Amino acid sequence: MFAVVKTLSLLVYPLGIVMVLLVFALALLLWGRRRLGIGLLTGSILLLWVFSMPAVGNWLVWQLEREWSYVAVEELPRADAVVVLGGAFSSGNGQWTYPSAGGTVDRYWHAARIYHADRAPLVIVSGGRQPHLSGGMTEAESGALFLGDMGIPEEALILDKASLTTAEHFDNLREIMRTREIRTLLVVTSASHMQRSLATLGRLDVRLTPVATDFSAIEDPPFILRDWLPAVSGLSRSTRAFHELLGLWYYRLTGRA
Repeated sequence: MFAVVKTLSLLVYPLGIVMVLLVFALALLLWGRRRLGIGLLTGSILLLWVFSMPAVGNWLVWQLEREWSYVAVEELPRADAVVVLGGAFSSGNGQWTYPSAGGTVDRYWHAARIYHADRAPLVIVSGGRQPHLSGGMTEAESGALFLGDMGIPEEALILDKASLTTAEHFDNLREIMRTREIRTLLVVTSASHMQRSLATLGRLDVRLTPVATDFSAIEDPPFILRDWLPAVSGLSRSTRAFHELLGLWYYRLTGRA
């Protein structure tokens, strides 16, 4: 089911939508519906241009991030534990000696700050291995390795090595909360991911404190001409926003949020 959902979701992201429209445009042209086909082809190219503009991508991500702000770790309330929602590491299919970190590694770095500021005595690291991979570290194991290098002792780490989605984090965290008698939890994740995370984890019978990090959008960016030209970075940000908004809608539709 995980692979099916992930595959189908590609069709409702900006690039997927454009590709579907281009296929329809080509079909119309082949069937002799020249005017309609050219119109759909033109619209598809314009849509791809719009969603590939860094200015548009920044605005879409900012809509997700604007509810949150950085809070100095010293100002956070003390809690029983801090949970880091995974999504930053990859270790290939077991070929790499050490895992590689992606852009969301800020989540782990911020969790280390929180631990060293004595805000929580335990760090829950969440994330499994993708179903199509047979080897290599899980996200949780990779995160634990990183946090260990950041000075967090092994006995302070709790690993959830099975979760593959935000919804699965809820199921596994619920059991961890029960067995460890955790009543207060600091939730660390990217600012753009926080709304969906809280909507899902809010069903836990614990007091949650959102701790957003990994901000990437600017509320009032200066005008730069190249931000209005198509770029991979713009398409990537637009896709991230679509992923979060569609994920939140899907979770609400299926009763997971």
